[in-house]
Formats: sequence, structure tokens, C-alpha cells
Amino acid sequence: MEFQSDKIHGGIFGLAIGDALGVSVEFEPRETREADPVRDYREYGTHSQPRGTWSDDTSLTLSLLDSLSGGLDYADIARKFLAWADNSGDYTATGAVFDIGNATSRAISRIRRGDDPVHCGGTDEYSNGNGSLMRILPAAFYVSSMSPEKRKEIVFNISAISHGHLRSKIACLLYTETVRNILLGFEKTDAVDTAHNHVKSLLNESEESELEHFSRCSSAIADCSRKEIRSDGYVVSSIEASLWSFLTASSYSEAVITAVNLGHDTDTTAAITGGLAGCYYGHESLPEKWISGLQRSEYIRSLTEAFIQSVFFKGDDGGV
Repeated sequence: MEFQSDKIHGGIFGLAIGDALGVSVEFEPRETREADPVRDYREYGTHSQPRGTWSDDTSLTLSLLDSLSGGLDYADIARKFLAWADNSGDYTATGAVFDIGNATSRAISRIRRGDDPVHCGGTDEYSNGNGSLMRILPAAFYVSSMSPEKRKEIVFNISAISHGHLRSKIACLLYTETVRNILLGFEKTDAVDTAHNHVKSLLNESEESELEHFSRCSSAIADCSRKEIRSDGYVVSSIEASLWSFLTASSYSEAVITAVNLGHDTDTTAAITGGLAGCYYGHESLPEKWISGLQRSEYIRSLTEAFIQSVFFKGDDGGV
């Protein structure tokens, strides 16, 4: 269990660090990053935030982590998302909410008026931003020992709280299945390819057509050139860019720096990549200067430890 604990801490901290590396340069084009590559935390920049500040990617990840510590309750997850959006300070790095995606904002409005949580996410094709993918990591840990069908059901429902289109749900399932394979000790390429094949087997006939959008989400994406990788906010672009950054790097640090320097949606691409790479290489692999320089690092550690103790040592349905 200590080994798995290292991977879980690595995943959560890896995501938060990637997010914080990208915050100050979010929306800047790839050409800017090529001329001035990010190598460490920067301050101010796009959102005028201090060094080591993380954004909504980490905030929503932590709110999901906190909720799952008490068991699976979609209404509670939604309440915690609302607490983050409405109560400045809850699950934030500096006491302020400074970034929220359009689809997530619309979902928060539906949560606020009391809609069924798993029907708050938009279901139209234009609601396929990366807002559920960026925060789904805790669900991967929570469902890891459940049946394949149960894993799919829960991951789909958690995605649907903010992003209800099937494409967003499949992206989340591809990601969580990859994380599960990492927890099981798979090498990188096997973790990715096995996840893709497994997700294909879990989809029913009416869902299979959506897989065409994920044709590059296998280890073969590592053969793509940097120019062939998009790093915008579209959920398919995000999972492709994150898999590419993860697979082509040989360390955690290289993976998140590669992701940030793709430009555009820098914080989210690096957060998603950081979750994968942090799980794979473990917490011990994360640079200490990035951990200590992260805003509220002890808060992140305490929520992660509470989750591990609750889910893996108290007989919950989840577990590795």
C-alpha cells in the first residue's frame, strides 16, 4: 500500500504542479513558448497570480478528492463544486477563483438552481471542453478495484456533472483506465494501449461511433511530430497532447515541461499530463523545489492523505 500511496500522492501533486507551471502563460501561442520556454514556476503573467498558484484544474480535482473521501455521492460532489465557485477560498490556491471554463460555469448555474447533478453538464457537441477530464483523476483511484462496468458508470456520471456529452465521458474513461493500468504496474505504452482496447470493449453499439474521435489515443501517438499535436481546450486535443507528452518524455519533469511548452491551454494540458506522469514516476520523483514552491502544498497533502486513509483503509468500495 505504501507503493500505491506514492503513486496517488504523485498523481495529485503531479497534476497540481503541472497546473501551476502553466497558469502564468495560459493562452499564449506555441510560437511564444518556443522563443521563451517555461522551465520553472513564473509569477503574474496571464492571470496576475504569484508563483506556484494553481487554477480551477486543481481546485476541482481537490473538491472531487475531498468528496470521494466520504464515499460516492454525486450531490455532494456537485455541492463541493458549487462551494469552490461561490465561496472564495474553498479549494483555491490563494483565496480567489480566477479561472472557470464556460461549460463548467453553465453546469455550476444548473447545480445552483437544484438540477439533478448528473444532468448538469452540457450534452451538445460544443460542450466538449476539457473541464471534466482535467479533474477526473481522483475517480480513477476511487473506482480502481471495481468491476469494469461499475468503473464506466461512475466515471461517466462524474464527468456528466459538468460535461455530459459522450465524447467527454469517453475521454475521462480512457484517462482513468490508463491511470488504473499504471497503478497495476504496466509500462507506459501498455498502460495506454490496454486502456484504449478496454474502453472499446466497454462501449455499447450506440456509443462505439464516438471512438473514431480517439483513434490517435494509443501509444502510436508518440510517433507524431510536435506540429501534429494540438493543445487547445477541446477534450480530444487535451487527451492527445497529454498522452503525447507523457509517452515521449523520460521523466516527470520532462513530461510536464513538454506539455506546458505546447502553448495555448498550458495549465490544463500540463495538469492532465502531470496526473499521468506523477502516478507513473511516483511522488518521490517530483522535484522538491516544485513541491515546496506550490501554493498550499500542505493543504493538498492533507486532502490526499485523508482520501487514502478513508478509501483504502476503511473498507470503502473503492481501492487499489
